[in-house]
Amino acid sequence: MSSPYNETVMEHFRHPRNVGKIESPDGKATEGSPACGDMVSVYISVDDETKTISDVKFESYGCASNIATGSIITELAKGKTLDEAKKITWKQASDALGGLPPIKAHCSVLAVEGLRAAIQNYEEKHGLIKEKKPTTPEVVQQRLRKVMDPLTGLGLVRAKLVQSVDVKDGVIHVVVDLPSSHQFASAIKGEILEKLETLWDVKEVVVDFVE
Repeated sequence: MSSPYNETVMEHFRHPRNVGKIESPDGKATEGSPACGDMVSVYISVDDETKTISDVKFESYGCASNIATGSIITELAKGKTLDEAKKITWKQASDALGGLPPIKAHCSVLAVEGLRAAIQNYEEKHGLIKEKKPTTPEVVQQRLRKVMDPLTGLGLVRAKLVQSVDVKDGVIHVVVDLPSSHQFASAIKGEILEKLETLWDVKEVVVDFVE
């Protein structure tokens, strides 16, 4: 049975570039979920003066297409300015790889989304977001979708573990339907803080667990 992947894709799959993590990244993001089998984390180092990506790495859990796209996306992004890197599309990645099977588009898009989200993470930390929309409970819920419950591999929202979200005077209060003694409670709390504390109009994030 012949492989649906061409030689370039297989080369990037077998010998992916830029694999691993940057220990103290300037921006990072994770897209996808272990429950659906495809996930990618992207880490970037940014030259503050020129706003160019000096280093970029990725970790991928998934199919050949996911890994190959992560490899090519990081290659395309290195040395580019943040604005240039934001404009890299799935089609560019696919073209650089000599074409990907359309059925695999969904998992390879994750690498593109991961890169954009890592750039957004950097921009939020440095107050560079141009469109400053107020943080609403909907915005918070959207971000909480990307916080995983390691036990199920599902996002907190999908697993129905977010009991309530309240946003008032720059303070976000999240109640998680798990006991604080849960084995992953501190990891989940850390993820929530990481996703929400960079929002431009947020002063404090309070996470409570249901005892």
